[in-house]
Amino acid sequence: MEPIIRVQAEDFDAAAEARTLTQTDKTIGAVVTFTGLCRDDGGVLSALELEHYPGMAEAEMLRIARLAIERFQLLGLTAIHRYGKIATGENIVLVIAASRHRQAAFDGANFMMDYLKTSAPFWKKEHGKDGKSGEWISAKDVDESAKDKWR
Repeated sequence: MEPIIRVQAEDFDAAAEARTLTQTDKTIGAVVTFTGLCRDDGGVLSALELEHYPGMAEAEMLRIARLAIERFQLLGLTAIHRYGKIATGENIVLVIAASRHRQAAFDGANFMMDYLKTSAPFWKKEHGKDGKSGEWISAKDVDESAKDKWR
């Protein structure tokens, strides 16, 4: 089973992607869908600018997805990551994991996100409501700690 991996500027439809992933395999008993959104914690953010290393980002996402499929015996996995300027409230990332049983689907989706946040070459820059651009955002220690639980 080969995962579905995409890096794109366009928005995605999570429900349509889940239907595509599950429509042909009747042995799937669980589907976990995670959608990451651009949030504004402090009321000052208008958008995030996301950049990626073309080719390398897709390759790393594929590598992580294959690990998740093997480790959790997933029957399907979709990972889509957007790039460009993304307004608050809009979709950034989608991970869908399908398996025979729920725990494998939950674990597979969680594993994929933990590694995607720390291993795939994506960078974020904040854009404020005041029209100013911030600095490129550094990786967070909490994301590295989340990934460590899978080792």
